[in-house]
Order: sequence, then structure tokens, then C-alpha cells
Amino acid sequence: MENESLTDDETQQFRSQVHSFLTEHAHPDADLASSKVFHAKLTQAGLGGLVFDKAYGGAGLTRAHDRIYREEAAHFPTMSNEFIISHGMCLPVVNDFGTEAQKVKYLPDVIAGNTLWCQMFSEPGAGSDVASLQTKAERDGEEWIINGQKVWTTLAQVSDYAVLIARTDPSVVKHAGISMFILPMDAPGVEVRPIHQIDGSSHFNEVFFTDVRIPVDHLLGELNNGWNQATAMLMYERVAIGTAGSGKISQPNYKMLKEAAEANGMLEDLNVRQDLMRIYSMETAKALVALRTRAEMQSGKAPGPGGSLGKLFSSVIQWRIRELLMNMAGPCSQAWDPKDPHGYDLAKHTAGSFTASIAGGTDEIQRNIIGDRVLGLPRDISVDRGVAFNEVKVGTQR
Repeated sequence: MENESLTDDETQQFRSQVHSFLTEHAHPDADLASSKVFHAKLTQAGLGGLVFDKAYGGAGLTRAHDRIYREEAAHFPTMSNEFIISHGMCLPVVNDFGTEAQKVKYLPDVIAGNTLWCQMFSEPGAGSDVASLQTKAERDGEEWIINGQKVWTTLAQVSDYAVLIARTDPSVVKHAGISMFILPMDAPGVEVRPIHQIDGSSHFNEVFFTDVRIPVDHLLGELNNGWNQATAMLMYERVAIGTAGSGKISQPNYKMLKEAAEANGMLEDLNVRQDLMRIYSMETAKALVALRTRAEMQSGKAPGPGGSLGKLFSSVIQWRIRELLMNMAGPCSQAWDPKDPHGYDLAKHTAGSFTASIAGGTDEIQRNIIGDRVLGLPRDISVDRGVAFNEVKVGTQR
């Protein structure tokens, strides 16, 4: 909907409605099951998919309402961590590029949390250079046949659908022959293998496709326009990651580190105090950038390369946090007693911090995007520009 200003009474009334709902339904330590229940109730209360059309299961409200919701939600435990991809990336992409029939069929269940979606981009031979992907989709009458592999697919093991990109024309340059599809995760030939992580979880997955058949109308957007659509999805992803919790200026990691310093008796150490204030300042700056990014989107602008600023800064903060945790907690920052949940939290944060520089695009890719599209610096040299993909020796293609 168009961005509309609200009267003071309308603002206060909506803020009160959101506050009352979150007070009743938002609680700490939400798992996937409770998050699904939360989003179902959110939709029933007229607060799900705030800016999406009512015809597609949204609330049909304005971006001003969305801003108010985020401001209030920042004061409560988050109930949407498992839905960052489903709501922050897949939902807007299907809304932007889907047919009317696709939007009517899929969006209401996405918004209400009835279905969970994942994103399938990265492959063993196409990580940072996603355009080198080799998973292929071939037309066979009224079906597409998909063969290949994806990796690092978050929550694939519990997702109902995926937004997948595959090569549909290898005879053109690598960026031009890619298309986007809606993939039911229960389709015959889809095999999901969880990746066991160092912190004990299995958040990521390998996914294999063996002669997977999907209806021809599962093409999302235009044939061979998948790279442009994937770029838009990546922008949504970086905004979702870089502006998470951006309803207000906050310093959640600073608070966590301060508590750890107090517990270890190191809060009076001058070096630790200086490091804590550095984290505080960086988180404050990140929150301000996130608020600006969200404000641009609320004004009706599509997410642009500026989203990489927040995503990259999030990663830099995590590197700083890891160093500080290791200095303060020593071995306990990496190994933990299973009987000590607080110790596990610290170790999990240390181990998990490495993913910040990979998920959503590596730090190097973000710096390239910022340099190229934000600062206007010369692009990196490309040796495969203008070369048909089937003539390129790239990744695992020989």
C-alpha cells in the first residue's frame, strides 16, 4: 500500500493494539512450533503481513503501521527468527514476481505461518559466485525436470517450499540463462541431508535433486530472468539480516557481554570496558543504519545495495564480539559444561559468530557490492564476461 501518514489518535490506537497483542503472545525461547502458532494468531488479529494486500492474506495497512509494529516489537522477545527467510525474503519475492494465481495460492499461508519457505541458491561449485550454478531445469511438456545440488540451505529440513534458481539455458552467458522456481519440498526426488554444526545444531542442509518433476506453472517470474530476480531476493535478504530488530536503537550484544564480564569479575578491567564501549558504539551505529534502511523501504523504495552496509557491519560486530568473549571467558567461550546453560550460550555465540561473515553473502562480496554500486569504484576483473556458460570451466564443471 502507499505510505500514508496517520493521525495521532490512529497511531496511538494501533500502537496500543500491537502492544496488547505482543504482551499476551510474545514470550522468550520461541521454537518453530510456537512461532507458527504466534504468526497464526498474529494474522487472525489483523496484524500479519501488514503491508501486503488483503487479497493475498495480508492486513492491507500502510508502511506507517509497519514502522509502529517494529517499534513495539523491539521491546519484546522475537518470535520470528525461524521466519526471517520465509517472511523477509520469500514472501516479498513471490509478491513481486509471482502470477496472480501464485500469490493467491501461496501468500496467505506464508503470512499466517502455515507454511515455511527456504531459499536455494548456493551450490558446492557456486558459493559467492552464485551465477555459476549448475543445477538445471529442463522443460518436458507440462513439467520441469530438476537435477543438481544445493548446499547451506537454512531450514530446508523443516520447510514446505523453496524458492530455487536453476539453469534453464546453458548456451548463453552465465547470468542470462537462469530461472526461478517454486519447489515443493515433498516432491519425489528431493533429498535433504542436515549439516551437523560445531554448536550441536543442524541449521543448514545439503539438498539433492534427482529427476524432480514440478508443474510448468511453478516457474516464478520470467523464463531466464532468474538472475535479476535472485539479485532482488539477495537485497531483501541483506536487509532482513542487516536490519533485524531495527524497531529501535538497541545494543543487545553489548548487554550480553556486559553480563558476561560481570559474571567473570572483569567489568573493572579497563581494556574490557573499552572493548565493551566499542561494541556499544558499533551496535548503536548499526541500529541507526538499519533504521535509515527501513525508512527508505517504508517510503516505497525497493531495497538496494545499501542493505549490504548493515549486513557487513553485523559481521564486523560479530568478529569483535568473538574476540572479546574469548578474552573474557577463555576456554569457556568455546567449550561448555552441558549442565551450565549460560556457558553453552557463550560458546554457541562464539562458534555461531563465524556464520555472520558467510550467510547472506560473504564479507568480500558485500565489500565488492558497496565499492561497485555504492561508492562507484571500478569493478573486479571478470574472465568469463561474454562467454557462454557451457564453455566456462567453473566450479565443478569440466
